[in-house]
Amino acid sequence: MSFDVSAPWLNRVLERKPRQWLQAVDGVSFEIEKGKTFALVGESGCGKSTVARLLVGLHEPTRGGLRFDGLDAHAIFKTQHGLTLRRRIQMIFQDPYASLNPRWRVEDIVGEPLVEQGLITDRAERQARVGELLLSVGLSPLDRAKYPHQFSGGQRQRISIARALATGPEFLVCDEPTSALDVSVQAQVLNLMMDLQRERGLTYLFISHNLAVVRHVSDQVGVMYLGRLVEVADKRSLFDSPRHPYTRMLLDAIPKLHDTGRARTPVQGEVPNPLSPPAGCTFHPRCPHANPRCKAERPHLLAIGGVKVACHAVEEGRI
Repeated sequence: MSFDVSAPWLNRVLERKPRQWLQAVDGVSFEIEKGKTFALVGESGCGKSTVARLLVGLHEPTRGGLRFDGLDAHAIFKTQHGLTLRRRIQMIFQDPYASLNPRWRVEDIVGEPLVEQGLITDRAERQARVGELLLSVGLSPLDRAKYPHQFSGGQRQRISIARALATGPEFLVCDEPTSALDVSVQAQVLNLMMDLQRERGLTYLFISHNLAVVRHVSDQVGVMYLGRLVEVADKRSLFDSPRHPYTRMLLDAIPKLHDTGRARTPVQGEVPNPLSPPAGCTFHPRCPHANPRCKAERPHLLAIGGVKVACHAVEEGRI
């Protein structure tokens, strides 16, 4: 996915500057098994939320596409059958304070997908269905008459989950659904999402920068850096024996109960400017194992030892 971040046309003409493109997501490819959770992790600005918006059709990819249940989802989104497919793919947004309309009652917020999809037209029936959805996320059916400002952050996120479940989806894209919440509330929301997954057989793409949360909820993990996947592995392999230097640095920065007093290695350096990423491996300016090949040649995501890694040092056996 590329975004046009050029200056206005007149500025470009007067300053004689070309168009400028930001490569937000570059060659990211993964599969999610039905009923499982695939977690996408990485630093802020690495392209995780762009991937989320691509999967639900909020962005159209510059190249590539999405296959859902054997169907070309982005092609179907443009047809009259797009609305039917959207029922099966829903999204939970990051900020529960920004994703709910403050002027609408909860009944209208949660019931909107039912109206837009034409699933329920009778008002009394819609009220009953909204009450059932609120009950399924741990709220009272009586809460449907309230406004978002009358709820805490965790309760608002429960309303967002109820709205996402309204159309009976099979696939939920969760864009950092707990990052804006207190730690104790995070645990409640995560446990709710895992319970719903077991009850309804849901498939999740779970986006987060919190590795402790990812370890709790995921089956498989993909690590992103500057718009590219650098490692894909099942949860146990990734946390027990990380392969890519960037994954190692992320995990080493997590405080551990039994390592009290041990000096931890912080993630070194800064993320490069995505408008002018480094040549070769984009991680090489921060990597302790970089050599001339890393600076010149872009590594590809290869299956090595049961995991997928994009690293010359791993491929060559140097680490």
